Amino acid sequence: MTGNNAEKKSKEPHVVRVDPYGNGFTDRQGSLRTVTKSFAHRYGILHQAISVFIFDHQQRLLLQQRQHGKYHSADLWSNTCCSHPEPNELPIEAAARRLDEEMGISCDLVEVFTHLYRIEFTPEMKEHEFDHVFFGLSDDRPAIDTAEAQDYRYVSLAELDEDIRLHPECYTYWLREILPKVRGVWGFVKMLTSRGEGG
Repeated sequence: MTGNNAEKKSKEPHVVRVDPYGNGFTDRQGSLRTVTKSFAHRYGILHQAISVFIFDHQQRLLLQQRQHGKYHSADLWSNTCCSHPEPNELPIEAAARRLDEEMGISCDLVEVFTHLYRIEFTPEMKEHEFDHVFFGLSDDRPAIDTAEAQDYRYVSLAELDEDIRLHPECYTYWLREILPKVRGVWGFVKMLTSRGEGG
């Protein structure tokens, strides 16, 4: 029993602790300090995260609907994908990896801004993340990992704004938090989506 518990604990995903400026903490050996994802979410420990926003040439945003079995924010619509860099993994590497794993899409990504937020869903579930936000351009049809997402759709920003106004409970907290910054850099989205066809 003890051995099985230790093995399970060792396989649990770890996240990288950071300060409010996104800087990681290191121990005396120079290794990044990490905590398990469940511990970070239980106690609201600030950690590194990534969010990806993929647009097509029609300036539509690719959304995913989170899988029903997710332990928080299940069934809600969110941006193209979200995750956490693994220890010693660069945020852009994590963004590209998770985009491919969750949505079956590979394309160039660029970090556009960062976003710090904290939300308490329940006393036992808190999100406190320093989020690296990436944009990309692709017209490829998603091939979703059904363990992560149950559906996807493309929406214009105007359509998304209106649906969030009418049905905010259908969307993740962090998507609603980040969207004002997306609107603030819409000129970049227009430049991105004006590129020649390609994925």
